[in-house]
Amino acid sequence: MKQKTTISQRDLVLLGGVLVLILGVGWWLSSGAGPRVDPGTIAVSELDPGQDKSETDLEGYDENVENPAQALPPEELKPIAPLPQHPQIKVYFNQSRAQTYTDPYRKIKRYGDDLEQTIVDQIDQAQRTLDLSVHELNLPAIAQAIVRKHQAGVRVRLIMENSYTQDLGLLTEAQVAGLDANAQGRARELRRYLDINGDKKLTPDELRQRDAIYMFNQAQVPWIDDTEDATKGQGIMHNKYILVDDNLLVTGSTNQTFSDVHGDRTVPISRGNTNNLLVVQSPTLVNLYRQDFVQMWGDGPGGQKDSRFGRKKTFMPAQSVQVGATTVGVQFSPAGARIDPSLTTNGTIVRTLGRATTAVHLALFVFSAQEAADALLALKTTNPSLEISGVFDRNFSYRDFSETLDLWGLSLPGRTCKLETGNRPWSTPLKTITVPVLPEGDKMHHKFVVVDGRIVLTGSHNWSKAANDNNDENTLIIEDPVVAAHYEREYTRLFQRGVQGPSSKLKTKIAEAPKRCPQGENQAAAAPQAAINLNTAAAATLEQLSGISPTTARAIVSYRETNGPFRSLADLDPVQGIGPKTLERLAGQVTF
Repeated sequence: MKQKTTISQRDLVLLGGVLVLILGVGWWLSSGAGPRVDPGTIAVSELDPGQDKSETDLEGYDENVENPAQALPPEELKPIAPLPQHPQIKVYFNQSRAQTYTDPYRKIKRYGDDLEQTIVDQIDQAQRTLDLSVHELNLPAIAQAIVRKHQAGVRVRLIMENSYTQDLGLLTEAQVAGLDANAQGRARELRRYLDINGDKKLTPDELRQRDAIYMFNQAQVPWIDDTEDATKGQGIMHNKYILVDDNLLVTGSTNQTFSDVHGDRTVPISRGNTNNLLVVQSPTLVNLYRQDFVQMWGDGPGGQKDSRFGRKKTFMPAQSVQVGATTVGVQFSPAGARIDPSLTTNGTIVRTLGRATTAVHLALFVFSAQEAADALLALKTTNPSLEISGVFDRNFSYRDFSETLDLWGLSLPGRTCKLETGNRPWSTPLKTITVPVLPEGDKMHHKFVVVDGRIVLTGSHNWSKAANDNNDENTLIIEDPVVAAHYEREYTRLFQRGVQGPSSKLKTKIAEAPKRCPQGENQAAAAPQAAINLNTAAAATLEQLSGISPTTARAIVSYRETNGPFRSLADLDPVQGIGPKTLERLAGQVTF
């Protein structure tokens, strides 16, 4: 007969302890102590330092699930403590870990400030005037808020970039097929969203609910784009600012679009391009912004075509104002080749960097301004203990014209086997330059730098020659540690989840460059060809310039003979075949 087994009270206590330990370890791992993937980013510990983001799988995402909310793995949101805000300068980030909200379109509970609702809240305050200069706008709630204010009698004036003012919802399928590849993709994706009942037929009721441009036109909201100056658009109308009455400014890096605020509608794991938004109460600052606005607005739609965009605007040098006890600098772009480079926005960037004594933290979408890279090198040379680190968008960091290559001590010739003008790889590469790991399609869209933890430079201005010389842009320089702390936290979040150093693919491209460019690409940077005089060179000589075809060369000569000598690159703008990108390539190659 078998002896009956009994469990003593002591054994029960031990067993209970083991169960508690197992449950505790499970909770510890699920709470983030171990390697895990959250829907917005991938833990750096899971990546090889040289691994390209495109080679990385996003675990837990099933692209075949129709309901976006079900396509994401369960996420336990644990917001961190919010930072104190400046009484007159509020800062918001669409991926902030201090706030959560529910995406109103995909119904996904997520981290971040709801930038769309924040913008709507500011628009709702307008009592007399509402001026908007925005690159792109397709968020329905913002469009509806603008329409409401217009219908309530508020004077509304809206300026947009011409690339985004066509009402895609009204196009026929044949018209969509006639667009270029990028516009086709954008049109089809938007039209799928507008088709609420899914019958592939867009009705006026559907357009009224979701199509921003249709809403503006139906409500007769006054709007123009950058063709109102009787051109096809000189550069890019890249501003992202709103003026509410005479005392409230909304600005930053944020386009008022799905992809810049919430995330791509058809990609459940997307959390949107990383962006910041500022809400500033300052009549003085609003007055300066309105001076920029009225140049572009002119007499409005259907008038005398007296709007001034790009280099046609009267240049406004940098100015400083007091917002409470805080000094805020403001500068508008472009400046063009006619202005002393030190007075331009890129010159202001260089001066701001020059104030650093302890740390420079960069978070940049585009970094191709050689003068800014050279300023950083000079700072590091004179102050070796200065900390310089940065996070840069993957799509731009690995290109031949990106200054991240200089900081990494690398150079890569372009398609024509030429290095960029002034290329200057650092002899002692920085090891603190990273590319943040984001879901495929999301971009690191910030344009800010934090200097010594107390100065922030931010706005719409990418650190490039095109932004400086051609585009309508705005930049703020805020000297305040409370404001800077918000940007420092965002920078730290991205930097800690970044992959340091160049990717393996970039290293391979650089290693293979001598085979592709057997003439010795480095010699091109060390000994550039003599600049060509645009006022004396024959057409055959002009053809040697980058981006100048035989037809364009003849057009340059013809224009010169008819209108007289060129005095600057800006004078080339009316020549047939010359655009902003060509002007940017010609810088340093020509003389007058």
